[in-house]
Amino acid sequence: MGCKCIYIATTWLLLLTNVLVAIIVVSEANKKIPALIVFGDSTVDSGNNNQIKTVLRSNFSPYGRDFEGGHPTGRFSNGRVPSDFIAEAFGIKSTIPAYLDPAYSIKDFATGVCFASAGTGYDNATAAVLNVMPMWKELENYKEYQAKLRAYVGVEKANEIIGESLYLMSLGTNDFLENYYIFPTRRSHFTVSQYQDFLLGIAENFIKELYALGGRKISITGLVPMGCLPLERAINIFGHHACKEEYNNVAMSFNKKLDSLISKLNRKLPLLKVVSANAYYILNDIITRPSAYGYEIVENACCSTGTIEMSYLCSDKNPLTCPDSNKYVFWDAFHPTEKTNRIISNYLIPKLLAAFR
Repeated sequence: MGCKCIYIATTWLLLLTNVLVAIIVVSEANKKIPALIVFGDSTVDSGNNNQIKTVLRSNFSPYGRDFEGGHPTGRFSNGRVPSDFIAEAFGIKSTIPAYLDPAYSIKDFATGVCFASAGTGYDNATAAVLNVMPMWKELENYKEYQAKLRAYVGVEKANEIIGESLYLMSLGTNDFLENYYIFPTRRSHFTVSQYQDFLLGIAENFIKELYALGGRKISITGLVPMGCLPLERAINIFGHHACKEEYNNVAMSFNKKLDSLISKLNRKLPLLKVVSANAYYILNDIITRPSAYGYEIVENACCSTGTIEMSYLCSDKNPLTCPDSNKYVFWDAFHPTEKTNRIISNYLIPKLLAAFR
């Protein structure tokens, strides 16, 4: 009888243990990222440049014509940008507001906020080209946001949001295309490889500062095939307007070094998880095989003639702006259409969901 009781008790203990394990597994599976916090350049800027003194803005038509309501928002796209799609995939919200936009408050920012500034880069000199926010200023705004968040939800809840949020970093292309290859200053001090290392050193310090401020989940995007942007193809006259493969090779080399940096940070900083959100290969595949994705035009952009137009050079008064952006890989000479942003995001999202949810 005693043995039978022990057997029954043991059986129930095992069942209870399995139930508890199942509850924990389900709980972990359903744990949500409370907010998406965004740093970077025009690939993810949702309107911060509207509020600073710079010529690099997109708060006018035809930008935003396919956004909800058909209004320009400051996003350098006809619609949404990747950070919007990523936030939606995590069940947070469908768009991420710009921190400097006076239409929003800490109530909105508590579940997602964008500090990005179009035209910026890792290098402070890059931000100075068009008088936009450097990365150190984005970080200062984030510190201010933390103080507001603690005042809004309390210290304990704010620290939970800060620690569990997903931090998205998307920048680097401007450092080469608006700085290194345009002005001689950096080229006189750095080879391409040395400049890559210089930028990655800044990226490392930035991530370490985020870590010190409580960030633990970080997604960082490398460089895209920048030699195939319409702007670069347009000015590649002697190359018959083909992609500048030299630039693409620089991008791939940078991304490889970035992966090594990510591995090092993940090893050295306890509880930190950094994931590479490398969009190079998906965008390159779209550019190489546009018809496979339903595109008709890849060399030029939808806006105006699609050669060098960006920001104020992209105007709805220009009769050459295309009527159907879904046929185009690029919206303006530098930025993808919303359709392309969605495809890129759908490629990256499963990896991010697997890593952070």
